[in-house]
Amino acid sequence: MELLTIGAFARVSRLSPKALRLYDELDLLRPARVDPGTGYRYYAVGQLGRARLVAWLRRLGMPLAEIRAVCALSPGEAAREIGAYWARVEAETAMRRDLAAFLVDQLTGTLDTSGREPMMMLELRHSARTDRGLVRPANQDTLYAGRRLLAVADGFGPAGLAASAAAVEALRYLDEAETLPVDGELGELGVLGALEDAVRAAGLAVAELGGGTDEVGSTLTALLWTGSRLALAHIGDSRAYLLRGGELCRITQDHRVSPQDLLLSKALAGGADPVPDLRLQEPLAGDRYLLCSDGLTEAVSDARIRELLASASGPEELVAAALAAGAPDNVTCVVADVSVAAG
Repeated sequence: MELLTIGAFARVSRLSPKALRLYDELDLLRPARVDPGTGYRYYAVGQLGRARLVAWLRRLGMPLAEIRAVCALSPGEAAREIGAYWARVEAETAMRRDLAAFLVDQLTGTLDTSGREPMMMLELRHSARTDRGLVRPANQDTLYAGRRLLAVADGFGPAGLAASAAAVEALRYLDEAETLPVDGELGELGVLGALEDAVRAAGLAVAELGGGTDEVGSTLTALLWTGSRLALAHIGDSRAYLLRGGELCRITQDHRVSPQDLLLSKALAGGADPVPDLRLQEPLAGDRYLLCSDGLTEAVSDARIRELLASASGPEELVAAALAAGAPDNVTCVVADVSVAAG
């Protein structure tokens, strides 16, 4: 077996000796031989394929823990995981791009932050429905539809209902407060910050229920109405959709390990600090928003959802469609319509 010194292997693999030593310690790329006297590392030519794969995945920005998992898979499975990882990166980049554009507009004065009311006052009207479905023994979804706040949470684990209820409860103060928390000149940025803080509080409440383990948790997708805009917070695989001009657009990204896998890459669980996706929506009169648990989207296609929303159907019809398709999971829907305020 032909062996290369760590220096020679670093040159041909385009990995630095420092990186190779780290990957050895992490059991990601072990040398073929270590000199027992000097501790010097030697690598086999046959290890170049794995080394180059690691180098390419690092260039993609993939965390080392995920690289280790990918390297343990067959080529076909590894390709699917890389595709799923990059889809998550693109979705998260799109979220950050929207927020960056908003920040630029706010800080350069493009958006009005003077507190003056817009020329056209809008209002949000909503309706909601939740159902156990046809298979689950209990409903672990929780919904909230108040004056300003709309939220859907899908609990899982032995205390799933308590988890989803705790997640929603942590946001309720935003609906009940006399005024929304804003940060002076930064306007709606204060609302996004308050919404993020509420999601973090929800994470703490859920973690306490689960004793810091991943056995109990919840998704959480929420919209907060400011009177002129909608602030969105999202973590997990419940969803938010926008129907505008007859076209349906999903405005959240599922936080799943892979598109085919029901395991969540992000959720309110395990005591980890939850980092929700955040964005601001600029609503138009005639818009329809849908918040739903995956009990709807696993049973009913996006095309059918668009058809129902475009026909002015509400949450009752959406839930009925899921039940007609077998409803293997709990189904929860909140539909909100943006219209010109009367008077």
